[in-house]
Amino acid sequence: MEMRRYLIAGKVQGVGFRFWTVGRARLLGLAGWVKNRADGGVEVVARGQPYNLDMLAGQLWEGPAMARVDRVELVPLAEEGKSTLLATHSFDQTQ
Repeated sequence: MEMRRYLIAGKVQGVGFRFWTVGRARLLGLAGWVKNRADGGVEVVARGQPYNLDMLAGQLWEGPAMARVDRVELVPLAEEGKSTLLATHSFDQTQ
């Protein structure tokens, strides 16, 4: 199992991007969460098999029909923060 954090930029708020991401993540059997960022982007933290995380990353570039994705950035996670990131959030609770 791996954990990854993605920052997505573009027209990704107000277009159903979070809801769409939750659906994709669930289909891939991933745990984690997705939320809007103050800078207009979306943040995703996901844990699962590397292949499934790679699949999610590719799908994040597509987004839902009304979205325009300009960038998907993989951001390193500090080891000490990983358990905290997933302990209180899941793809069952979008923020």
